[in-house]
Amino acid sequence: MAVRKIVMYPAEILEKPCSKVENFDKKLGKLLSDMYETMIEFDGVGLAAPQIGLDMQVAIVDIEDDSGTIELINPEIVESTGEQTGPEGCLSFPGLYGEITRPYYVKVKAQDRKGKPFIIEAEDFLARAIQHEIDHLQGVLFTSKVSRYLEEDELGGVEGE
Repeated sequence: MAVRKIVMYPAEILEKPCSKVENFDKKLGKLLSDMYETMIEFDGVGLAAPQIGLDMQVAIVDIEDDSGTIELINPEIVESTGEQTGPEGCLSFPGLYGEITRPYYVKVKAQDRKGKPFIIEAEDFLARAIQHEIDHLQGVLFTSKVSRYLEEDELGGVEGE
């Protein structure tokens, strides 16, 4: 496993939709392991492939709760309800935080590292983190959704996504 370099804004790859994953091979498994190591190294709760310079619909999320590490390949939000507003940061925008409103609940269809389809349902912070990473795969940056930027003393322990 290896820690990869985080792509910082502005970088073209961060603002373009990613290609679907077609090959579910050992290289994909290694990539997911590297992404996990990278996310942990940089103290994040999520990481998307374009954040390490790759044009692939691959993301991981781990908010350190009972759901563990969630690997999302070719994810698609199929249902969302409710509303929540809270702070977000991003590993590609170090030191920048903003308040963002997103759905409180999401249902996501994705594939695992072997290509097997699955559905995950999430609420609250986990739903927020998953939506943030799926946005990355569509070339959407959190800065486009910020209602107001936050100072560090307003955060109360927000981690990067």
